[in-house]
Amino acid sequence: MKRLMQWMMAAWLAVAACGASAADVLLGPGDVVKMTVYGSPDLAVEARVSESGKMTVPLLGPVQVGGLSTSQAEKKIGDALEKGGYLKKAQVNLLVTTMASAQVSVLGQVNRPGRYPVDGPRKVLDLLALAGGIAPEGGDTIDLVRTRDGKTSRETIDVVEMVRKGELNRDFEVNGGDVIFVERAPRAYVMGEVQRPGAFRIERGMTVQQAVSAGGGLTQRGSNSGWRVTRRDGNGGTRTIDVKGSDLVQTDDVITVRESWF
Repeated sequence: MKRLMQWMMAAWLAVAACGASAADVLLGPGDVVKMTVYGSPDLAVEARVSESGKMTVPLLGPVQVGGLSTSQAEKKIGDALEKGGYLKKAQVNLLVTTMASAQVSVLGQVNRPGRYPVDGPRKVLDLLALAGGIAPEGGDTIDLVRTRDGKTSRETIDVVEMVRKGELNRDFEVNGGDVIFVERAPRAYVMGEVQRPGAFRIERGMTVQQAVSAGGGLTQRGSNSGWRVTRRDGNGGTRTIDVKGSDLVQTDDVITVRESWF
């Protein structure tokens, strides 16, 4: 429940930060645009922007609109209709009915993974909200992969920490082609004399004692001392050490609770 409240707070802050204003959509290949011209219903058309960035307009033929905002494309088409002598005053309206050129992929441990259109200024938390939020198996950190000016970069964002500290400058704006990936939450394992041996999710600051509790606590034969952890070392191997209940759990730890001698 605590984690759910943290996520709801993050989503709310994302909406607040984004604001109500939205910039014009930039047109690109694959977008479907519905065009109407005031007073000239015969010029109405729904056209797809080609791979070369052109859309076919009645009387004008192919018009280059790729990379233009909707308002810029409206003005360009209107000016062309006036310059060609087709209309004295052309009031053109463009409505993007299918946004195919600017989509962000939201993958990994989210409730509704998929591709989502970016129809204005959008940030990471906006896209996570569209994807239904982080799934129960998802971690608190996400990766944002972006390509800008031909260079690909990756940003790792700790969503919970960002909201706790109010560091919304880490809630990056996304563009078409970006990828948001939510990793699976780190896990560890508890075995031996516990009620429910197996894997469990590691919460922030989780201790060995809390991990044993996540396994349902000790059985009647379980020992309160002499717990051991098998842990990965920096060389890719493993080592087994004695631990206290107050020690912190690390990713992929295997905690063994031994049988009491008494």
